[in-house]
Amino acid sequence: MKTLILTNRVPFPPNSGYPIVVYNTIKGLLELGVEITLFSINTNKHRIDVDDIYDPVFEKIKFHSVSLDTEVNVWGALLNIFSNQSYNVSRFYDEDAARLLEDILKENEFDIIQFEGLFVVPYLDVVKANSNARVIYRAHNIEFDVWERIAMREQFTPRRRYLQFLARRLKHYETEQINRFHQVFAISEPDRQNILRFGCEAPLDVFPVALDFEKYTIDQTKTSFPTLFHLGAMDWRPNKEGLEWFLDEIWPDIEKLNSELRFYIAGKSMQRQFFEYDSENLVVEGEIFDAIEFMNSKAIMIVPLLSSSGMRVKIIEGMAMRKCIIATSMAAEGIGYEHGKDILIANTADEFYRSILQCITNPKKWREIGDNARKTVERDHDINAISKRMLAIYQKLISA
Repeated sequence: MKTLILTNRVPFPPNSGYPIVVYNTIKGLLELGVEITLFSINTNKHRIDVDDIYDPVFEKIKFHSVSLDTEVNVWGALLNIFSNQSYNVSRFYDEDAARLLEDILKENEFDIIQFEGLFVVPYLDVVKANSNARVIYRAHNIEFDVWERIAMREQFTPRRRYLQFLARRLKHYETEQINRFHQVFAISEPDRQNILRFGCEAPLDVFPVALDFEKYTIDQTKTSFPTLFHLGAMDWRPNKEGLEWFLDEIWPDIEKLNSELRFYIAGKSMQRQFFEYDSENLVVEGEIFDAIEFMNSKAIMIVPLLSSSGMRVKIIEGMAMRKCIIATSMAAEGIGYEHGKDILIANTADEFYRSILQCITNPKKWREIGDNARKTVERDHDINAISKRMLAIYQKLISA
């Protein structure tokens, strides 16, 4: 079976949410004998030097990429207001990329073409004009929902109205495109329900984040306690606003609990404001080389998201590393958790305070939650089981 996968960024190395999801999808399908061709937009924001990719998975696929500047600019945003296009999406379309994709489709016959996320959907017309393959849309989240939630929290009225405008355009595009596919994959059950609500008539299945658990080895002798940590890219607005809320409203009281307590913050694009935060017990590390080793060395993971959609890959990874996760219900959305058993849910400053206090005064508690978390993700997120189920749908589509 020959499959073409389209992505809005190069998924190598798999060091953040979207690349991890795509990478593990490719890895799992390769193990089942699927031939993979990957077509990626190599954006300035997430620029990857392809010559520097050394990965056994990369060596097994055919790879094509196009460099593209998708950065927001004032002139482009202004002109877009007078068009009928979503600015969030249109920035990812490029004529050179379309021509390269057309050439690939003319030179190869694919059985399945999978669009990983909304931002490669602008190339659907090119695919339909040049291929008879079954086309699949994988929704990594509900994009317009993320922007609606962000707009709702914006205090500055002009910016809030513009964000609402972007969300409306995005919603129109997202809902308009969904039924042009032979199959849709949602990443969580809540997302599946949302997709159904906005009129999806195509077959719709849930494929959550898949993990290769051999990668997630735990050495608890290297775990320091009492420690809290947050890991996430600060160029993603929900991460930034959630962390700001935690530091302003919750951390000042938390750090008084124990003079030895440390809160570690890591992630790419760390802004200056976090480095300048006035707290002796706050350690800002910025971008780190090894996220798994970083998680292994800390005890309790804090995920204070206030706006989001989809499924947070870093929470799944934290659970795989037997971490006790304290997160908002929005951050944990889509994960098959049981509050108090394999995760702690906290939606207010007081709930975060009580959960953290419980963990640092009762070390046995956070270890039990971490052990249960590992069992939960092994049950729900195993790469082998998920890949076999995906391949079964591929086979059903091409035999229809």
